[in-house]
Amino acid sequence: MSLAGVLADISSRLARAGVPSPSVDAEFLLAHVTGFTRGELLAKIHQGLELETAQQANLEALVARREAREPLQHLLGVAGFMSFEVRVGPGVFVPRPETESLAERAIQSASAMAVSERGLQIVDLCSGSGVLAIALARAIPHASVKALELSDEAMPYLRRNVADLAPEVQITQGSVVTWASEVETSSVDLVVSNPPYVPDAEIPNDPEVQLFDPALALYGGEDGLDVVRIIVEGAFRGLRPGGVLMLEHSNLQGAAVRDVLEGRGFRTVSTQKDLVGRDRFTQGYRR
Repeated sequence: MSLAGVLADISSRLARAGVPSPSVDAEFLLAHVTGFTRGELLAKIHQGLELETAQQANLEALVARREAREPLQHLLGVAGFMSFEVRVGPGVFVPRPETESLAERAIQSASAMAVSERGLQIVDLCSGSGVLAIALARAIPHASVKALELSDEAMPYLRRNVADLAPEVQITQGSVVTWASEVETSSVDLVVSNPPYVPDAEIPNDPEVQLFDPALALYGGEDGLDVVRIIVEGAFRGLRPGGVLMLEHSNLQGAAVRDVLEGRGFRTVSTQKDLVGRDRFTQGYRR
């Protein structure tokens, strides 16, 4: 079968499986198997190129997994974030484009901070694949960036991504509970986190999330804010006066997260929107 026929067949199968973007996913999978970029693939389609037998078998296995709604990023092994790609797979949270808004704002905030003798100190909690820590380290080369992650399954991805993209990032495996109790007072300038914030009873609708994202990275207690409260407590202790805390959350949790920060004593607390205009993260300053 020609590439054009293969592409049409895959798109149809993925559409029947309920995949939200069947044509785009089909192009990515076919490009992945053939080794072409998506642009090169479209050119080859017009040349009447056909798949080799081994490529057909590889593609069929990947399409079957995507029909089962395994995330496209798992099948490709990478996820794009800002100007770079990180390695992802089973056991690590797949970074979302929405988090880029938090990363960009954190970079702006860090860039404007005065640097003390100890240098700029940044901590990324619940780091997962490491996208926030990596983005900050690449954009703010004079900063000391630390990444904290608890999951045994996520740690290999975090270590590999940091080694490939920002080897200066310091990685620690541990819980936010331990960090919050042990962080040195006034030792940090900026804390960022995309913590688990889904309420335990609210099972995500998307199979890609419900079936494949790790529960440790999703669920945050009865109201979704258990981990947020721990981070806020630790950040209030660890941040220097004027230091900033930035937390991602759902588009419905802005008011609740503001209450948590203001209740602990953070000032100038505000909720910011993501690229499509939804409440996405809340920030506050240590008084």
